[in-house]
Amino acid sequence: MAAYLRRCQTEGVFGAVRRRGAEEAGAVFVKLALLDGNAMLYTPAPQTAYDDSRPIERVFAAATPAPVAEQIVEERLTREIRFDPDVWIVEIEDKKGRHFLDLAKR
Repeated sequence: MAAYLRRCQTEGVFGAVRRRGAEEAGAVFVKLALLDGNAMLYTPAPQTAYDDSRPIERVFAAATPAPVAEQIVEERLTREIRFDPDVWIVEIEDKKGRHFLDLAKR
């Protein structure tokens, strides 16, 4: 996660770990705030999206096809925390919508 946040920083994008989960088992969710009241949410991709030759890399998928009201993303994150209190939340802010994640192909 530190490498990801450094990448954001070198590109001039603010990013921070907003919620720390379990080191060994916590799923990671990435919220991209567009600074206009809208956001995108990136969730752990399904296991089928992983490349067997690189099993330790995290793969993310967009939870929404387009930006939605930031409140909708926050409500989803609240539900995820209730379901699994071990989750991590990383938040980045970029008006251009840059997230620097390799997205899983659907």
